[in-house]
Amino acid sequence: VVLAAIALCLLVVLVCVLLASRYTSRVTAALREFRRAADDLRSGELDFQILTYPERELDELAQALESVRQRLKATAAAEAAAQEERGLLMANLSHDLRTPLTSIYGACSTVTENYDSLGKEQALKLLREACEDAQWLNRMVENLLSVTRFDGEQVAVKKTPTVLEELLDAVLVKFKKRCPDVPVQLELPEDFVMIPMDSMLIQQVLMNLLENAVLHAEGMTTLTLRVFTLGSRAVFEVKDDGCGIPKERLRTLFSGTGGPDPNAPADSGKHGMGIGLSVCAAIIKAHGGEIDAESRPGEGTTIRFWLETEKIELEDAEDEQ
Repeated sequence: VVLAAIALCLLVVLVCVLLASRYTSRVTAALREFRRAADDLRSGELDFQILTYPERELDELAQALESVRQRLKATAAAEAAAQEERGLLMANLSHDLRTPLTSIYGACSTVTENYDSLGKEQALKLLREACEDAQWLNRMVENLLSVTRFDGEQVAVKKTPTVLEELLDAVLVKFKKRCPDVPVQLELPEDFVMIPMDSMLIQQVLMNLLENAVLHAEGMTTLTLRVFTLGSRAVFEVKDDGCGIPKERLRTLFSGTGGPDPNAPADSGKHGMGIGLSVCAAIIKAHGGEIDAESRPGEGTTIRFWLETEKIELEDAEDEQ
């Protein structure tokens, strides 16, 4: 009996040693795997997966490393996409700047080199075109300054209560100076509307949208600026009945990468609209609003954004008795 008990004890000890050895080898293998994963993460190699383990502690550590890998991979993908987007933006911007500069140089050199042979009307026409391109360049610089200002994760704008009618009056006066031959149909809500905003920035948004319609909505006969309220929001719409925007361009319309072909000649086509619309999107986002567009080729385009309005508290005019 004593020998049997001793044998049983030895068997139990042997089993425990074998199990401990097996567990130790699994832990050692897991630690080697974790070390390899940590080395890959440190070197920037993210295309691998962490194994799962039946042991709870090992599996929790494996899941934690896998979560870190997935977050790093998502961040790297976002940075690569942002870099590609910036490259496209710079290519479009390069084209947009090159186009008016080429036109200005061509007009001015033609006038100076052929001053005696050019008629007065022809010379004035060339100089007017050069002035228009110079004005467009000035607006482009304004937009670029705004891009620099809003090139960050969070940007706070200084909002002051602004009366809707006063805002639109200022916009239409500026637009009339730049595009005197283009009428704008204005549709306003009947109620008094007050909107907290940086009025200069929202004027810039509306001017960009109206001017984009003039430049790019070929065949346009009607340009409408409509504002209406929807709950606590003021919704702005700039609508044209021009040529419309292809569906594939709508997806990148506000990213700054929807401009013309950067490989096209500098004097081909109109100015691009990508940089101006990306500025609009940044300004509206900084105001806590949203902007989008809908368009059908051949039917026209509507670009819409909303801002939160300010509640107007009416004081009781009755005298207290």
